[in-house]
Amino acid sequence: MPAPPRQGNLFDQCESAGHDNEPAELSLNLRQLQTWQQRIHSFQKPLFEAAPPAEEQGSLFGSNSLSAVEIQPLSLKPLPLSFWRWPQSPHQGAALYWVMDRPAGLEHPILLYIGETLAADRRWKGEHDCKAYLSAYQEACVSCGLTCSTSIRFWGDVPRATRARRTLEQTLIRRWQPPFNKESRDRWATPFQAA
Repeated sequence: MPAPPRQGNLFDQCESAGHDNEPAELSLNLRQLQTWQQRIHSFQKPLFEAAPPAEEQGSLFGSNSLSAVEIQPLSLKPLPLSFWRWPQSPHQGAALYWVMDRPAGLEHPILLYIGETLAADRRWKGEHDCKAYLSAYQEACVSCGLTCSTSIRFWGDVPRATRARRTLEQTLIRRWQPPFNKESRDRWATPFQAA
C-alpha cells in the first residue's frame, strides 16, 4: 500500500543506515572529534584545577569524609575499563565512579561519565549504556588515528541508601557535565549512541 503524501516511511530510514543488519558507521573526522574533546576539556579544566578543600579540624562526633562535590577525581586510583573481568574486584559495595579519557595534547583528562552503584564489583559486568558509548568513542578515536587512555575511578565513601547516592551523583553531573550522562548529552551534541 503506498504511503499517503507527506507521510514518511519509517523503514526506508532504517534501510539507509546500514546493510545486512550492520550498524551505520560513525562518520566523524579527526577535526570534529578533537573539537568535541576540546569543548569538553575547556569546560572541565577549571574543575580539575580547583584547589582541594582546606584542611579543617575534624569533629569528635561528625564525619571527616569529603563531600562528593569536594572530591577531586584525579586523586582516585585509575583502573582499566576491563577491571570487572579481574578475579578479585578492587572495590566492593556502594560507590560513585568517574570514567575518563586522557586525550593527547590536552592539559587535563576529559570526564566522560559519572555513575553510582550499590555494587561496585558487579555494576559493569552486565549491560550498561556507558559501555556502548565508550566502545563507539574508542572506535571513532582509532578510526581517526587517536589513542584512547580511558580509565575508571571509584570512590566508596558514599551513602548506602540509593536515594542519597543518586542525589550526590546528580550534583556531580550538574557540576562536571559529562557527555555520556543523559542529563548533559545534548549540551555536547554527543555523537556516540548506544546501539
